[in-house]
Amino acid sequence: MKLLEYQAKELLASLGIPIPPGRVARTPDEAAAACAELGPVAIKAQVPVGGRGKAGGIKLAKTPDEARAAAQQIIGMDIKGFKVPLVYCEAALEIEREIYLGFTVDRDARANILMLSSQGGMEIEQVAEESPQSIARLYPNPWRGPLDFELTQLVYDAGLGELARPISSLIKKLYRAIPDLDAVTAEINPLVITKKGEVIAGDAKLEIDENAAWRHKDLEQRFGAVIEGDPYEVEAKKRGLTYVSLDGDIGIIGNGAGLCMSTLDLVQRAGGKASNFCDIGGGAKAETVENALAVILMNPRVKGVLINVFGGITRGDEVARGIVTARDRLQMKLPLVVRLSGTREEEGRAILREHGIEPGVSAWEAAQKIVDLASPPRGEVARSAGGGAQTPK
Repeated sequence: MKLLEYQAKELLASLGIPIPPGRVARTPDEAAAACAELGPVAIKAQVPVGGRGKAGGIKLAKTPDEARAAAQQIIGMDIKGFKVPLVYCEAALEIEREIYLGFTVDRDARANILMLSSQGGMEIEQVAEESPQSIARLYPNPWRGPLDFELTQLVYDAGLGELARPISSLIKKLYRAIPDLDAVTAEINPLVITKKGEVIAGDAKLEIDENAAWRHKDLEQRFGAVIEGDPYEVEAKKRGLTYVSLDGDIGIIGNGAGLCMSTLDLVQRAGGKASNFCDIGGGAKAETVENALAVILMNPRVKGVLINVFGGITRGDEVARGIVTARDRLQMKLPLVVRLSGTREEEGRAILREHGIEPGVSAWEAAQKIVDLASPPRGEVARSAGGGAQTPK
């Protein structure tokens, strides 16, 4: 459950973290009114992704007229697939210095990690790539949390020793988001040091563990339907699918997390990149397969789909019928490669062949085939109108 900036800041404020005054605006006139009340403001697009500034989603306004014009440009614009529904008008800060502060789950270490860097205002991935030595890290004990001396050491390791007291205090408050809010990720970037020496959250990102969402029904009541994440993940969740968006262009459907992960690896090995992880489960029916394919095809980046199913509980003929039905209903015209194995695999393959879809012989051959079809040399590969993979000419 990813929160928008203004939502995250409201929750950080409840933990005692200072934030600038701000107002939500859903229309240009509301943005003008906010500027008239607050003075010079930053007009910020509210979408659950980074890179807003580079996309033109953050503008400074000194007067109500400037705020109105800025909001008019930002509201409704598209940022990484998200349409901006509203803006946050925040009082401009007199910035002396920008710092990065955040925590997330380090899955390799199986622990939470606190990160602090003197290079704020940049994406932490960029900082890690360009100057990894500037990021100080701490793995707090999960039972007791970070101790004072550990936080002091963290601040000194980041080269911010002169700010040890205020930053250490703020980190302890931010860390409360883990037990109090079930947060899995929180970022304050930038954490602003003003010319008056104040330490204020200039931006905020907060992601709450969706498995603990039942403990936070008050947040849905408080913020409503604006709480969203990746649009394809949101849609998949509505359809009861286990789905994670990735940055490639080959759609992946499999039954079982292990099979899905191995399919991602095979596609990568074959020279492609997956657009998603989608697990249809052990006993998936035709309707489930159709729902999975429908969500994948919503992504305009997808150039082909690979379905890899090993039948244990899942029956190959059910999967095949779901694939054929989904292809026909969705009028799918992209390359489609299917690998079926296990329970009723022969019946399933027969159904696919009957409807013009040639199944892959093995998972590796299927991965190679979809990569070839999704990235064909110009004019050398024909695609069937029904979505079945055809042989290169």
